[in-house]
Amino acid sequence: MSDSEATTQRYRVGYALEPKKFESFLQPSLLNHAKQHGIDLVQIDPTTPLHSQAPFHCIIHKLYTQQWRKQLQQFSAENPNTIIIDPPESVDQLHNRVSMLESATHLKLRISPENATVGVPKQVVVNDPKAFRFDEIEEMGLRFPVIAKPVAANGTDGSHQLCLVFDRDGVNALTAPVVLQEFVNHGGVVFKVYVAGQRVICVKRKSLPDISEEKLRMLKGSVPFSQVSNLSEEGGGGAVENGEVEMPSEGLVEELGRGLREALGLHLFNVDLIRDGRDQRRYLVIDINYFPGYAKLPDYEPFFTNFLLDILQDKKTA
Repeated sequence: MSDSEATTQRYRVGYALEPKKFESFLQPSLLNHAKQHGIDLVQIDPTTPLHSQAPFHCIIHKLYTQQWRKQLQQFSAENPNTIIIDPPESVDQLHNRVSMLESATHLKLRISPENATVGVPKQVVVNDPKAFRFDEIEEMGLRFPVIAKPVAANGTDGSHQLCLVFDRDGVNALTAPVVLQEFVNHGGVVFKVYVAGQRVICVKRKSLPDISEEKLRMLKGSVPFSQVSNLSEEGGGGAVENGEVEMPSEGLVEELGRGLREALGLHLFNVDLIRDGRDQRRYLVIDINYFPGYAKLPDYEPFFTNFLLDILQDKKTA
């Protein structure tokens, strides 16, 4: 069936989302577009037994309470024909910044359009800054400055507290556990690759500005990401807003989406991808987020509706 062709069968898709996610994602335009294409999006009350709200052809969710997790797993076991997008145990790997990138470490061996490589930044985990051996940084091929990120990536405010660290004193002041990650100048641009099943779209967004080697040598301690733009004489972002930045090739984006979808075993995620300012053929996956803000995409309504139709119709013909 083509994307534009309406279906005569109706599908009941339940969604369980946190209030903030519900408000941003379940816009009337999506509900109406899905309805016109045979999909009824039904809100799930996570405090009420799922079996009393059934039937569902599919359930999409972004809730992390143990109560919800237990209820979803029990419902799935009793209703194996209901598609769960996605199993909580598969989503768990994205809540840790170490396991998050493990799936991408070997992608550079599989992706080679236009001789490009896709890998991950070098990184090391610091569990105790006071006892940390700084020769580990050198052994990993890292050098200051580095990016410090909390190991937990569970969507809480604390998980977003990132900073740029310039020396040992900066590391000693960190709250562990943290990941120290390679800092790469990347032209002030991040490419966000949105994946919904087999459907992939890439957009560009403003990112950290480049910082000159001369400027970096003068900096001490650490600086929160919110203040990094003050370190650059350029300010960054202009090229993004003016549309001057070259996008990654369509082949690379498609192959990246396919490779990570298979490696992660997930349907809904986005990838933060940067291009190394020193080597335009080198791309790095720096972050992966589950069930991202699809509503920020142009024409997200058909993008997401068509994903659901792919899943539901594949199940029907299986």
